[in-house]
Amino acid sequence: MTKLFGHVALGFTFSSLGLWRLFNNIKLHSLHPNSFTSPPWFPSKIIRHIELFSLMAVSSIFIASELYWGFGIPLHNSDLIIPLNHVRHFEHATISLNFFTYAAFAIILDKFGSKAQYALTLFLKAIAFGQELLLIHFHSADQKGVESLYHLLLQIILLVSLITTLMTIGSPQNFLLSFVRSTSITFNGVWLIVTSFMLWTPALIPKGCFINLEEEHQVVRCLGDEALLRAKSLVNLQFSWFFIAITVFSVSFYSVLDKIYDEKLDYSTLSGKEDDSFLSEAY
Repeated sequence: MTKLFGHVALGFTFSSLGLWRLFNNIKLHSLHPNSFTSPPWFPSKIIRHIELFSLMAVSSIFIASELYWGFGIPLHNSDLIIPLNHVRHFEHATISLNFFTYAAFAIILDKFGSKAQYALTLFLKAIAFGQELLLIHFHSADQKGVESLYHLLLQIILLVSLITTLMTIGSPQNFLLSFVRSTSITFNGVWLIVTSFMLWTPALIPKGCFINLEEEHQVVRCLGDEALLRAKSLVNLQFSWFFIAITVFSVSFYSVLDKIYDEKLDYSTLSGKEDDSFLSEAY
């Protein structure tokens, strides 16, 4: 249950941040199509760094959960040996540590107003995505069963996030890059949530498979090759359906918001006023 809650919380955070970025990128592009530049993160009028603070808070909780809460890792171990059955917890914690580092330095760079703030912040974000991709690819968890396929499909999403983040450094005014990156971050969170429920909820395990406790970890095993093939096929279908749903939602979200803010832009143009307050807050 602790494992399920931790992954769902992390997935909810990624999907929320992705939606936050998707909304603001669409809004910014609709209001300022000719001068659009996607910032590495979006400030809030209430708390400027709330996006970064939220990421740091959830990352800290997830790190603490993986290393100590519910798992009983002996932090006082004198020989400093990490037991094999706890390696995956350190892998998960390291992923969160990367995003915590990105968020912390993004705040520091913003406070000091560094000349290379934009590029460095995106570079730090790219490093976080890259290391998550690396750790998921070489994950110490099951590499042959159903869980491995969920991880493989997650890597596709992470690769898109990594590539679009790096490309944005050289093309900050490209709206499509920011749109795809925001959508991929949202999909990242959604897929983490789906993975959590599908792997650790007994009622959702495919027919012919079961949850088996191995080295203090719950792993999905199947009764024969046919059951395993069917289970993996269902995972592929899930990914395809969620991919279609995310695509439809993102494009529909863009169409609705663009219509709303386009009308506001027409009104402000007729009245001789244009709202630049958002741009003033976002770099």
